[in-house]
Amino acid sequence: MAEVLFYHLEARPLESVMPLLLEKTIERGWRAVVEVGSRERAEALDAHLWTYRDDSFLAHGLAGEEIDAQQPILITTETDNPNGATVRFFADGAVPQSGEGYQRLVYLFSGHDPEAVQTARDAWKALRGGADTLTYWQQDATGRWEKKASA
Repeated sequence: MAEVLFYHLEARPLESVMPLLLEKTIERGWRAVVEVGSRERAEALDAHLWTYRDDSFLAHGLAGEEIDAQQPILITTETDNPNGATVRFFADGAVPQSGEGYQRLVYLFSGHDPEAVQTARDAWKALRGGADTLTYWQQDATGRWEKKASA
């Protein structure tokens, strides 16, 4: 059974939130795979994670390289798990289908995109009937997280 976390982004964009969540994932000793909807978005996120803060280093790689299995964080457009991650992130068009094989799924979506909000609602409904534990978090105007629902 996986814990599924929905993060409704309002005050801060994905580029601000994702690195912080990935840092916390690595601090806990977990591996992560980040699934996005397109190769272009994967490449942009890859570049951003190298430069998002001057005093940080977040080791990661793009799927399709020779060392995928060794990456603590792997960015992909596919649904496989080549680095043996226990946490899977979804963003920019990638939607969770099942928590099987993971301890945690993290779904991030923009509250400023009506289509993304509707897709998140649909994913919540689809996953709610399963054995997974769901929690819905929404940013307030200051960027703090408020727990809005759980199932």
